[in-house]
Amino acid sequence: MGARRGFLGVLIVLLLGWTAPAFAATGPFSDWAAVVVAGDWHAHSGGPSEAFDNARRDVSQELERIGFDKANLRQLSVRPERYKDVKAGKSSPKAIYEALTEIAPKAQGGCLVYFSSHGAPQGVLVDQSILPPPLLGAILDRTCGQRPTVVVISACFSGVFIPDLAQPNRMILTAARPDRTSFGCGEANKYPFFDECFLQSSSAAHDFPSLAKEVQACVAAREKKEGMTPPSEPQVWIGPQLRPMLPLYPFPVGPPPKG
Repeated sequence: MGARRGFLGVLIVLLLGWTAPAFAATGPFSDWAAVVVAGDWHAHSGGPSEAFDNARRDVSQELERIGFDKANLRQLSVRPERYKDVKAGKSSPKAIYEALTEIAPKAQGGCLVYFSSHGAPQGVLVDQSILPPPLLGAILDRTCGQRPTVVVISACFSGVFIPDLAQPNRMILTAARPDRTSFGCGEANKYPFFDECFLQSSSAAHDFPSLAKEVQACVAAREKKEGMTPPSEPQVWIGPQLRPMLPLYPFPVGPPPKG
């Protein structure tokens, strides 16, 4: 059955006029550009919180485990001076564009952008400004074009990004519906709930679609356990051209090797 599904997946790709990606020897994501953004350093109370920067740091490490090349990955923080060990850049919409402009021409296999921040119905908070969906869409159009692109937005109301970002070559995973908040942004939280579920689920997932399903289930279970209402209901959208391609970008299963 597994071999048959693999054959059908390749057949679908060929019928759509796509060819299987030519991977480098190091894996399917080694030629992808990635930018991971911590967009704020405040808890929902207004007090200080490390939750977003913890997510930035550990999501970046998990992307490396999955197979992203560290040389093609950029981290952005609102307070980069606190994290000199990773040489994080200063978070801003311009910095996101500049990072992708720098690395996308060298890493042409695909793009991934991950946000961990607060959100509003108008967009995601990046330092002192709201990055709206049309602007992020324009950044991706200019830098990543038609290559496979995955966008993950961990923020309240982040489902608002799907209509503007939805393209045949993209996958969008958001922490909430466009009319719902997400949870876990307190001063004592290590990560927001969504980011924690992303990190917990990725080692068992075999590709991005299965990871999205695991994250949705994990967030729902965590919110039910904590009595958080209404549920955030993380959203996922996968473009019709990218959907048959994603099984050809498998994750390594399990934790990174020791040593």
